[in-house]
Amino acid sequence: MSNDNKALRHYPGRVADVGGVPVLRALPQRGRRMVGAWCFLDHAGPSHFESGPGMQVGPHPHTCLQTFTWMIEGEILHRDSLGSEQPIRPGQVNLMTAGKGIAHSEESLGKPDFHAVQLWIALPKDQRFMPPRFQHYPQLPRLQDQGIQMTVLAGDWLGQQAPTEVHSPLVAVDMEAAQASSASLALRPDFEYAVLCLYGEVQVNGEAAPSNELVYLPDGQTSLDLQCGAGSRCILLGGTPYEGGVMIWWNFVGQSQQEIEGFLRDWQNGEGFGAPVASPLPPLVAPSLEGVHLRSPGEAPTKD
Repeated sequence: MSNDNKALRHYPGRVADVGGVPVLRALPQRGRRMVGAWCFLDHAGPSHFESGPGMQVGPHPHTCLQTFTWMIEGEILHRDSLGSEQPIRPGQVNLMTAGKGIAHSEESLGKPDFHAVQLWIALPKDQRFMPPRFQHYPQLPRLQDQGIQMTVLAGDWLGQQAPTEVHSPLVAVDMEAAQASSASLALRPDFEYAVLCLYGEVQVNGEAAPSNELVYLPDGQTSLDLQCGAGSRCILLGGTPYEGGVMIWWNFVGQSQQEIEGFLRDWQNGEGFGAPVASPLPPLVAPSLEGVHLRSPGEAPTKD
């Protein structure tokens, strides 16, 4: 099967605010919870701060996942409960493995412009309680193919292997076209894929891919035709389908409501997430779980 437009699905994202920055939340959403092990996708910005502090996200917890930040414009300072303190600048990736539990903060470093893609990767079920870890990647493989400048963020792409340490079969590629370009991209048939336009005009298999929509391709596809207008940019994600899905609530990934309630109690009691984060910002307060009945992994929660 190749270039099957009947297989394409379009999922409009929703607008949210994260630490003072507008974001388009493309994953998770009711119609599409994951793409491979990618379980969260925020397109943050582009934003210009005439005044004010920019992004300010106080210490908050994570479990059973990896956070993956790809910086396009601006600078953010990452601090975490392992004692890490690392600025991230354009063209770099910060990868934080939460495992059994970690807390971190994110603060703009004074640059007026901000643009980033922030993702979560659900850890494999047999590795979800691994020790927490933080890794910074200042350089990533870059290549030119069919008129498109590509940066390999995760996995293997066109013979280039990203150094980012992930624990599932995944791929992520940033694609930027200075001039109008068309490319035929070979896909792994055991992967499902998604394309998110970051700016400019992009088409997937001849269908428009607006910047507020995630375009999804199920596994079984062997190629994708990508048309990029001059000055456009998009990100391609892929991975083997994650069996059984995950449960996501606030900043926690888990497998049951009981498990997530335990994570919440630990955070409220100051336990299980390492040393206090050395941030001037106050820790975030979790929303109440009272009256919230979390459905099985992969489904949306409901509230009485």
